Amino acid sequence: MCESKMDDMPLPSLFEQASKIHLTAKESGADQDLVKKGCEALGKCEDMISKLGLFSSNETKDDISSTNLKYILVPFYLAVLTEKIVQDNRIQILKTSQAKLKEFMSFCEAMELVPQEELEVAVQGASNSFADRRALKIARFKRQRAAEAKLTEIKERKERRERSTKAAAISTPVEHGEEDVLDDDGEEE
Repeated sequence: MCESKMDDMPLPSLFEQASKIHLTAKESGADQDLVKKGCEALGKCEDMISKLGLFSSNETKDDISSTNLKYILVPFYLAVLTEKIVQDNRIQILKTSQAKLKEFMSFCEAMELVPQEELEVAVQGASNSFADRRALKIARFKRQRAAEAKLTEIKERKERRERSTKAAAISTPVEHGEEDVLDDDGEEE
């Protein structure tokens, strides 16, 4: 029943559901059924993204629609949830998770989403000094916090806009007898 329900869901709804599961699993640790449901939903998201052709190898970040940017996270979310699956064959789970993370990083590099300094550090391996590694880690943390704050701000702005639109619709009801009155010639007075 759950699978057929997922088959009927549009991509935005399916992704939203999977994102909530990812957040729950990340923050508090979810039960295995929920983690597997999240993996299944993200797998369906991957299939839909592929069928819809949302991302192309010859595109850059500027070519991607802003409404589709969130779908870049599907392989990352899938890697994180896959890692949380408890099975006897732990090595296979970790290899699958690692493959999804590599897919995500490759895509981010291709779309030029990874800062140049991060790529240089990755190519060099580890920095020579502890201070360099710490400075890079702090810079990465600050970028992450800034991005999370911006995302939260955008979500709050969207929610406020939706609430004000609903409030405006509710506060201007048409009262009995106040309908637009038409003249004899069919035009409003």
